[in-house]
Amino acid sequence: MLTKRIIPCLDVKKGRVVKGINFHNIKDAGDPIKMASWYTKQGADELIFLDISATYEKRKVFINIIEKIACEINIPFTVGGGISSEEDVKILLNSGADKISINTAAFKNPKILDKISNKFGNQCLVLAVDVKFEFNEWWVYINGGRTKTNKIATSWIKESIKRGIGEILLTSINFDGTKKGFDIKIINKVSQKFHVPIIASGGAGKMEDFYNVFKNGKADAALAASIFHYKKIKIPNLKHYLKYNGISVRI
Repeated sequence: MLTKRIIPCLDVKKGRVVKGINFHNIKDAGDPIKMASWYTKQGADELIFLDISATYEKRKVFINIIEKIACEINIPFTVGGGISSEEDVKILLNSGADKISINTAAFKNPKILDKISNKFGNQCLVLAVDVKFEFNEWWVYINGGRTKTNKIATSWIKESIKRGIGEILLTSINFDGTKKGFDIKIINKVSQKFHVPIIASGGAGKMEDFYNVFKNGKADAALAASIFHYKKIKIPNLKHYLKYNGISVRI
């Protein structure tokens, strides 16, 4: 049985880690380099860094921060934000990232997924999909959750898998930052329908939420931010709780 992964997420804006609710009401949460180092010591399985305003501000991710974080950690490191070309991916991988996460650029130009997968391998290509439940369906949003598209989540994911993605970071905008639990319905739907690993994101508030997303959502990994940032839940305690309740995790 593959172990389930616990992944802290650093949502970064203007060089600082921030957190909001439903992608709004953004508040400062700390220094990304110090937090990355702390999460490594806490036993996080991976770390995801998302420059949440890079695409909207039409700029590239802050490479100097990526390089400093890469020097501080020894766990898989995924970086996203402002990626729109093979050259962007090359720069990030050379700067210490193990994987890249792409969202808006891929939606606007799906062929970029083929190019990245063919050149660097699908093991380093994570598709970030932000979804919102409206009118009895989960719709894809881009531009940091600001813009609704005309595509249903499962349709876009199906196309992206054919183009060579290796993993999906699935975030529920409805549940993001609410601490009411993950959106089990969409996570389970995607996990059962597709063969690529699913990272569940949006809504974690208590340890039981992680158990539910692994047991009932069938997620391969669970991502959280504020509950880890503000130390409401500590990763070692969470992992021991999950293991005690029959979920395979790396201690």
